[in-house]
Amino acid sequence: MQTKTHQRLEHIYREPKGEPHPTPLLFVHGAWHGAWCWDEHFLPYFAARGYEAHALSLRGHGASEGHERIRWWRIADYVEDVATVAAQLSAPPVLIGHSMGGLVVQKYLEKHTAPGAALLASVPLDGVWRVAGSILIHQPLVFARILLSCNLYPVVATPEQAHRTFFSASMPASQVAEYHTRLQGESFLAFLDMLVLALPRPKRVNTPMLVLGAEKDTIFTVPQVRRTARAYGTEAVIFPDMAHDVMLESGWQAVADHIVQWLESLPK
Repeated sequence: MQTKTHQRLEHIYREPKGEPHPTPLLFVHGAWHGAWCWDEHFLPYFAARGYEAHALSLRGHGASEGHERIRWWRIADYVEDVATVAAQLSAPPVLIGHSMGGLVVQKYLEKHTAPGAALLASVPLDGVWRVAGSILIHQPLVFARILLSCNLYPVVATPEQAHRTFFSASMPASQVAEYHTRLQGESFLAFLDMLVLALPRPKRVNTPMLVLGAEKDTIFTVPQVRRTARAYGTEAVIFPDMAHDVMLESGWQAVADHIVQWLESLPK
């Protein structure tokens, strides 16, 4: 594994094994996460299959700079980070975005081209209204803390909250606790963007898309994932018995295998 810096951004890179594919992969994490979530399984997996496997930590995340301003970063700032790293790679990358990272990828593609893009449990076309309403109704104190702090960390402040939000019930508590230590705050302005200010505009995107969802995702529902797929002219693939963090769930390799199959189907 190599760690590079692009101005203020953490960039983790796994070199391809054997005969390398000509197109690199760039993985974009979601809210509360960093590049680390891809390096747990996905980066080594794809590098072992001949892909340049890259993951960045968006500003204010992971080892990137900007933590002191985490409350105020916008989705447009995160798009700029993706563009910065993508421009430094050996060729235009296929983009793979999870959750908020899926929205960042969609917004990137409104102004940039790419050989392909995969959305994993991504922010859907109608944004995060459903999950925001659920927090307001069922966890009003958490919602109040979000408003008072202008930070989304109260959603995942305890291992138990993180477990319910991201992982299947079967994931061992010790593993959840370890992942929880790496979670962090998230921008309030990015939340507003995901709510209404920067929703996807699929008609502006011409990139071949793969849309994946998880049956037991408590953040974005299967119908929302399917609507996103239809907007991009494809069909969603839903993985059974998996929760939101598909790249960290025990069934992660089934997701990775499907992405590899899709990558092999892209025009050369």
